[in-house]
Amino acid sequence: MPRGDKDKYTDKQKRKAEHIEDSYQSQGVPKDQAEARAWATVNKQSGGGERKGGSGQTKSPAAKARSRASSARRAVATKQGLARPGQRLEDMTVAQLLERARQQAIAGRSRMRKAELIEALRKG
Repeated sequence: MPRGDKDKYTDKQKRKAEHIEDSYQSQGVPKDQAEARAWATVNKQSGGGERKGGSGQTKSPAAKARSRASSARRAVATKQGLARPGQRLEDMTVAQLLERARQQAIAGRSRMRKAELIEALRKG
């Protein structure tokens, strides 16, 4: 494919590039620069022109759903400061240790250092 040839792009990608280019031109960007930016954006979002074949490593819809659910659970746990299952206390952050100590109602936890929190969690 010669440089600049857009034959391998889907109609959707071409429409998207045209829309992005129009947006840049309305902001006062010169036409050639707006076109270059538009195609760079399309390439970044979709990985370039239409691809046929691929690696052949596709997941079943059920496997994709399991992966998404698992990922979502891990993201929520991380956001809430909870530890991963099987994670050692030493590998946890102080915030995670404090959250565990709060759940176990350990008194004086806010003034404890990491080592003290670990010791208190092991006892409690």
